[in-house]
Amino acid sequence: MLRGLYTAASGMIAQQRRHDTITNNIANLNTPGFKSMNALNRSFPDMLISAIGGENTRSGTMGSLSTGVFAEENIMSMGQGDMSQTYRAQDMALVSDIAAKNPVNGAVFGATGEYVDAKTGNPILDANGNNIYQPQAYFTVQTPAGERYTRDGSFHSAEDGTLLTSDNVPVLDTNQQQIKINNPWEDIQVTSDGSLISKSTGATLAKMRLTVVNNPNDLVREGNGVFRYTGTAADIRPVNAGEAGV
Repeated sequence: MLRGLYTAASGMIAQQRRHDTITNNIANLNTPGFKSMNALNRSFPDMLISAIGGENTRSGTMGSLSTGVFAEENIMSMGQGDMSQTYRAQDMALVSDIAAKNPVNGAVFGATGEYVDAKTGNPILDANGNNIYQPQAYFTVQTPAGERYTRDGSFHSAEDGTLLTSDNVPVLDTNQQQIKINNPWEDIQVTSDGSLISKSTGATLAKMRLTVVNNPNDLVREGNGVFRYTGTAADIRPVNAGEAGV
């Protein structure tokens, strides 16, 4: 009896956490750069139930009983998001479709960004037996805690012309310096490589630092659309020409 209650309770807790995850995704439908979460449940080990003694038992085995499930983790969906036209000069979006480092014939990146066989849908693993995910490009910003990454391109300017995110975090250029634009933004043309060019003079005023993360699952959400990188230095780099566009 108690085993059944514990199993039912664990299922309700897991579903409550799944409900919270879905609710958070819906609440952030219109949040620029937001990455939705997918709740991952995992079952506890099954328990073998045996009878001890009694006239009606044969081998003493009555069967197995599941001991329930638990919400193991929430996995971010780091693929390309939807875009919409805002008609604001400082609103930007990143479009990236970066190929695999060692492409395999007949393989594609699925909806979750995982490298899979196009026919079977089975994951294609690297030499170490790990899943391969599509690399993604990010804007690079400077927070009080250090360099961070975001897909939130809803920018605005401070009084001194510093380009800021919606959370007032400075955007960095290719020299890892804060970008300051004193020209009116109606005079600024943003090219696909992140260059900010004056329409009136043709001068390049700055170039945004776009960073590629080979495995987006190495990013940890810190809130307000900002991510911290936890992987190795070899798996993060500046974007190459043609890999991503602004």
